[in-house]
Amino acid sequence: MRPGSMLLAAAAATGLLVAPLAGPAAAATSATHAAAAAPSVPVIVRHDGTGAAEAAVIRAGGTVGQHLDLVGAFTATVPGGAVAALSTADGVLAVTPDGEVRLQGDEWQADKDQHSMFSLTESIGAQSVWSAKDATGARLTGQGIGVAVIDSGIAPVAGLDAPGKVINGPDLSFESQTPALRNLDTFGHGTHMAGIIAGRDSGVKAGNEADKKQFVGVAPDAHLINMKVAAADGAVDVSQVIAAIDWVVTHRDDPGLNIRVLNLSFGTDSTQDPRLDPLSYAVEAAWKKGIVVVVSVGNDGLTETRVGMPAQNPNILAVGAADPLSTANRADDVVADFSTGGNATRHADLVAPGKSVVSLRVPNGYIDAAYPQARIAEDPAQRYFRGSGTSQAAAVVSGAAALLLQQRPGLTPDQVKRLLTSTADAMPAGDELAQGAGQLDVAAAVKAPTPAVSTQAFLPATGLGSLELSRGTAHVADPDTGTELTGEVDIMGQAWTPAGWAQVCTTGAAWDGDTWNGRTWSGRTWSGANWAGRTWSGRTWSGAVWNGRTWSGRTWSGRTWSGRTWSGQTWSASDWG
Repeated sequence: MRPGSMLLAAAAATGLLVAPLAGPAAAATSATHAAAAAPSVPVIVRHDGTGAAEAAVIRAGGTVGQHLDLVGAFTATVPGGAVAALSTADGVLAVTPDGEVRLQGDEWQADKDQHSMFSLTESIGAQSVWSAKDATGARLTGQGIGVAVIDSGIAPVAGLDAPGKVINGPDLSFESQTPALRNLDTFGHGTHMAGIIAGRDSGVKAGNEADKKQFVGVAPDAHLINMKVAAADGAVDVSQVIAAIDWVVTHRDDPGLNIRVLNLSFGTDSTQDPRLDPLSYAVEAAWKKGIVVVVSVGNDGLTETRVGMPAQNPNILAVGAADPLSTANRADDVVADFSTGGNATRHADLVAPGKSVVSLRVPNGYIDAAYPQARIAEDPAQRYFRGSGTSQAAAVVSGAAALLLQQRPGLTPDQVKRLLTSTADAMPAGDELAQGAGQLDVAAAVKAPTPAVSTQAFLPATGLGSLELSRGTAHVADPDTGTELTGEVDIMGQAWTPAGWAQVCTTGAAWDGDTWNGRTWSGRTWSGANWAGRTWSGRTWSGAVWNGRTWSGRTWSGRTWSGRTWSGQTWSASDWG
């Protein structure tokens, strides 16, 4: 974020209006006794992150208040006469008197927040698409298109609770053995993604989707297939994710599903060649079976030269995150600083809004309980949660793909990719490599002619690599013994035979009833009372549950689901404020 927009962003993020600093700052270097005796005033102090600014406040006779990590600042109370000196102290970038603060109305207003779904759908052109029609005369809202969401589950919160909106696939998570938790989102991430893709409030009337008082996702009439793989503590193995992808491929044409899009807001830090990596092979097989696979590139930052797996697969749609800088003008948008840059061979195909995105909240879910400051405080119903990451950006693109597929059901995944990338808007201020083709413009994609049918000319993957290497640095562990699940076995302890699996994966027959890789994976009876002898949970993908680097070192979209870690600089700090 540019320094000049930080305080504006803070006001937008909190729903407050803050009076600006009046008059020039003096050049004094320390507070005098007279200044210290003056009445105290509230201020906002922008700092350099070294801790020197906090020390300067205390020396000036003030007190440090709440940290506003979203804008690199904190609140403080200091003697009025010390403000000028404080503004030039070491570590202080700026001091703004926190003038009269007033709410922007009785409730949060979506059209006043550039990170809300109303502003987001307007900026990418979705609102104009909703008024267009398909060949049958139906408006383009994603009707009839199934989007599979492999994630932490989907909670039946308002906006996702309409009959037929969410269809539960098998729960492949470690919580599936607890009936009260089966298919539900105990973490909060999957629901956030689902809201972005296809949320729709029950009060939204047909033809009035662009209602700033209602919550509406990018493809509000698409239906979601809930593929839960992650538990609240983050425990999940790459074999579970591959099994979920295979299930989606096997059942894509089942009555009522019509799965045309697969959203994967994650990635492992596998360094295995994507032509060999099983996770990469699984998404390529889904792509070749007619499913548009949308994957986040990761959140390791613009200087990171390797995107996550399976985004490394060149066939699928790899998505980076754009930052609107809290303005409605897309001309000044940049690639978010947390979005993985990649290299000349593989980087994001395009970017979509992914900074401080407002979507649906899971009350008392892990992230909700851990980071309550990410809730939208001005919303009386407390329905919304703000989050950043290439995870959110991927969800935006998944919704856009659903709109295109309703308009032109015969599109192949390659044609969808070509339409979205060829019509993306260049970002003059954005990182040239990390933005790929530019920022998503779904209105332009809907208007563009259908590309010629062609196949991307990449060497096909084989899937004959190592399951263990596909895990990268992430392993689930037995919570009692600390023993990690490693080697060429899945969570059932079943041997991994790449050649045999790759063959059935290619044909879309990896699942036989409730059986995958030779064992029963029904989501209800895992062929044993305790997961083939061990209850895998504990250290999860990253060796430290959710407060380390999340699902897998640098997995599930970089070093976490969002930003740079759930507990470091993300949900509660620079990306989730």
